[in-house]
Amino acid sequence: EAIMHIRAARPEARIIVLTTYDGDEDIYRALQAGAEAYLLKDTPRDELLEAIRAVHAGQKRIPSEVAAKLAVRLTAEALTPRELEVLKLIVAGRSNKEIGVALGITEGTVKIHVNNLLGKLGVTDRTQAVTEALRRGIVHLD
Repeated sequence: EAIMHIRAARPEARIIVLTTYDGDEDIYRALQAGAEAYLLKDTPRDELLEAIRAVHAGQKRIPSEVAAKLAVRLTAEALTPRELEVLKLIVAGRSNKEIGVALGITEGTVKIHVNNLLGKLGVTDRTQAVTEALRRGIVHLD
């Protein structure tokens, strides 16, 4: 979100993300928003300086471990907006019935969405779905 605001105010800005978030969805969103580099806070000093110089020269920099996580995101089947809504409510601890009421859909439809998102995340139950969604940065705890 911050990257989009910076881009709107200063389209010519060259943005380097330096973060502890290494989930594939976090990386994807940052680069999609316009970041030229995505570095983790434990990046060695020399690599950080090299990335700053490269971005200043108009290049992009993505370390191999970050690129590998991005590749996972690009090859994974994306969640639909509704599946993402359901997932956020699962993370919040809501039951299928509560999710149905919150979204104005039947409990049966919720179950279909849950089964679809379990498959897309490559997990077998709701607890694993929450863990995977947090690990990948699909959702964050507020």
